[in-house]
Amino acid sequence: MTALPTAAEVRQAIRDFLLSALPRPEAASRPELAEYARMLRDYPERGGKMLRGALLVYTGLAYGAAFERLLPVAAALELFQNWALIHDDIEDGSDERRGRPALHRLYGVPLALNAGDALHAMQWGLLVRAGVSPEVLLEFVRVVERTAQGQHLEIAWTEAQRFDLTEADYLEMVGLKAAYYTAVAPLRLGVLVAGGEPPEAFEEAGMRLGTGFQIVDDVLNLKGDPVRYGKEIGGDLWEGKRTLVLLHFLQNASPEERRRAERLLCLPRTQKPADEVAWLHHQLLSSGALAYAERMAEGLLEEGLARLKPLLQEVPQRAFGAQVVELLEGLVHREA
Repeated sequence: MTALPTAAEVRQAIRDFLLSALPRPEAASRPELAEYARMLRDYPERGGKMLRGALLVYTGLAYGAAFERLLPVAAALELFQNWALIHDDIEDGSDERRGRPALHRLYGVPLALNAGDALHAMQWGLLVRAGVSPEVLLEFVRVVERTAQGQHLEIAWTEAQRFDLTEADYLEMVGLKAAYYTAVAPLRLGVLVAGGEPPEAFEEAGMRLGTGFQIVDDVLNLKGDPVRYGKEIGGDLWEGKRTLVLLHFLQNASPEERRRAERLLCLPRTQKPADEVAWLHHQLLSSGALAYAERMAEGLLEEGLARLKPLLQEVPQRAFGAQVVELLEGLVHREA
């Protein structure tokens, strides 16, 4: 690809490559395996931002990698995103994903879990067939390990009914669960596919940018447009997630409000009264906790970009470096 591809063109190319690697229902030997193929294709066919894959591609192009070498690695990263979301939706008991019922709500937990496992295997298959370097494979190992550690922290806190958590605890969890694979890994993988050594600043800056992305996601879960957001508004409250918004509210709430919120959050999703969830939702929107989280996200974006922009102005292909910056600026300024 010699011309400067638009973000839409890059996303479409990644999506097409990813779907071409998945089984097709019409080629199945029996109805049950046709259903299996439909399940594997379900989340990828729903769309998604392809943000991580696009960030990987533009970074690799900026450092001189060929588009054809980057495409399977970007598709593998998006496969990671999809199987991880299937598992995450099961673990959180989520109802929606990308504007439709979560996969386990459509097919049940056992079949959805199995589909996630299959996509995980296909992620590694894409990388092996592409003949990537050991460094690229190890970066994917790091992505899976860190994301699993962050997921463990989040689930463990909910199950243990922890309310003694601090802002630092949240930032550590998000750094592991979301920030690394959202921003750090795509940047590093782009350079690794190009045969280079990722600058150390990529990790420090990427962690700030990825954390800002997740904080914005927490905010959108409370006040986003349901159609554009694609997930259940207020779902984090039903699931009892310890977000920055919630922790800031609890820290500054009156003793009576804090006790009321904690009683609600200790209940399983199916036992939470809808009116109490609505009360807590209103408190978070009106207490200043939301505005606090938005300010932090903005600050993290500015810090991350300040570290990255000088590096991206020195890359071999500066036009692609500018595209990386444009994508990263959209991590926080978004509605979905």
